[in-house]
Amino acid sequence: MSAHPKSTVVCLLFALSVACGGGGGTPTTPAPPAGLPTGSAACGALGSAPSLGILNGTACSTGASAVVLLNMRDKDGVGLGACSGTLITQRAILTAAHCVDEEVRTVRVYLGSGPEIVAESFTAHPAYRSGGGSTADAAIIFLAQPIGRTPIPLLLGRDARVGETAVIAGWGRTQDATTATLHAGATTISAVGGTLLETQYSANVSSVCSGDSGGSILVSEGGAWTVAGVTSATSANVCNTGTNYYVAIRNSSVSSFILGLVPDAARR
Repeated sequence: MSAHPKSTVVCLLFALSVACGGGGGTPTTPAPPAGLPTGSAACGALGSAPSLGILNGTACSTGASAVVLLNMRDKDGVGLGACSGTLITQRAILTAAHCVDEEVRTVRVYLGSGPEIVAESFTAHPAYRSGGGSTADAAIIFLAQPIGRTPIPLLLGRDARVGETAVIAGWGRTQDATTATLHAGATTISAVGGTLLETQYSANVSSVCSGDSGGSILVSEGGAWTVAGVTSATSANVCNTGTNYYVAIRNSSVSSFILGLVPDAARR
C-alpha cells in the first residue's frame, strides 16, 4: 500500500497483505445483469449524465454532479493525492477520513470545470485511526460558499439490503487509465454488517479503483438515490478482483458524526 493511500489506492481498513489499484490487465466490458442501471441511469444517480474510476462503469458529465474530485495538499502546497466526495448539502462534502490524514493541510475541490475551490475546513471522524483496523473512515469537508448543485440524501431510515442494486461513483481509475474522470457503475450489495457494506467484483458488475476513496455507494429509497456508504477499502491488489468495503452511513457512530456537523443534511 502506498504511504499516502488516498493518492493511488483505496485505503485498506483491515490487516490485509494486499493493496488495490495498480497493474493487471484491462478486463473486458460485459453487459451488466438484468435489472442493473447502465449508462445514463447510473450517471443519473449523481444528478449527471453519460459523457471509465469505476471499473466497468460509465463516464458521466460533471456539470450537475453531486460527486466531486478532492485534491489534497500538505503544508508546503505539495500534492498528496486525490479522492472523491459527495455533496450532502450545498456546502458539505462527505468523504473518507483516510483522505484527510494528519499530513493534509488544504483540500481543493474540483467540480469538473473551472478553478478548484479551496475548502474552508475539514473534519475526520474522531474515532478514525490510520494504519488499518478502523471502521470510522468518514470525514466532512466544508466549503465557504454553497455550490448550486443538488445534494444526495443520506440513507438513514433503513439498512441497505443484501442483493440490493447499488450504484458506485467516483473520480478514480479504470484499471489502466491514469487521469481523473467521473464515473458511475452498477453493482449489487453482497454483505451488510453493523459497520460495513460489501460488494464483490465480478465480470458483469462495477468495482472501485484507485482514486474512488471517499466516493459513495448509492441505493434507491422512496424513488430517490441515497448515500448508503462511503468507499473505504478493497481486499485486492488490482481493481478487477476482490471485495469492496464501504463505511455504512447508518452505523450510529458514523451517522451521529455526520449529523452533528451537518444537521441539515437531507435524509431518507
